[in-house]
Amino acid sequence: MSLLQVREVVSGYGETEILHGVSIAVDEGEIVTIIGPNGSGKSTLLKTIIGLVQAKKGQVRFQGEDITGEAPELIVRKGISYVPQSSNVFPSLTIHENLEMGAFVRTDDFRQRIAEVYDLFPDLAERPRERAGRLSGGQRQMLALARALMLDPVLLLLDEPSAGLAPNLVTLVLEKILGINRTGVAIVLVEQNAHQALKLSSRGYVLASGQNQLEDRGERLLENPEVARLYLGR
Repeated sequence: MSLLQVREVVSGYGETEILHGVSIAVDEGEIVTIIGPNGSGKSTLLKTIIGLVQAKKGQVRFQGEDITGEAPELIVRKGISYVPQSSNVFPSLTIHENLEMGAFVRTDDFRQRIAEVYDLFPDLAERPRERAGRLSGGQRQMLALARALMLDPVLLLLDEPSAGLAPNLVTLVLEKILGINRTGVAIVLVEQNAHQALKLSSRGYVLASGQNQLEDRGERLLENPEVARLYLGR
């Protein structure tokens, strides 16, 4: 049984339908990348999984449980964390305060988890009292990832984590994502740098016009001439 199953989901905003029956599956420990043109519904899919957008039809199942239509605060308690593309840290708060905010639904002593997260992000550990608003774009993305890990998720949803970053920082962020995955966290990655993302992915999906177009292993999508022409700049 898959960790996450999205079955024939239809969703959108108001009367505007964005997803027209999209299905994906994610197994434990996988990195699954979703690529496609702008407006294809990639971000809407992540928001539907986490409950920020309501599914009009279809089903979202996590660890065998139907979570379709549940509130985001209930879904995150079940083990899914979500990092949006923008507005993903509190700029007026310090690094340490952002991490504490990331643990907002925890009722236990999470100091040990903060220590574990700092071990994963030593650059953040060096300046815990630095305000997030003073960080560079790459550092903010690192903090957003660290903050999402405070709930010790089983599944991490990442929406364009490298957007707007210089090429060297793109590589750094993707390497950090791979490191997170190696701790056992499954990842759904929406990423504009399709070539680099697919290289580290178990599998990938191509969406277009709110529908599934293609599914395959990451390396096979890289070798697919149509995918290369449309999405990899070849």
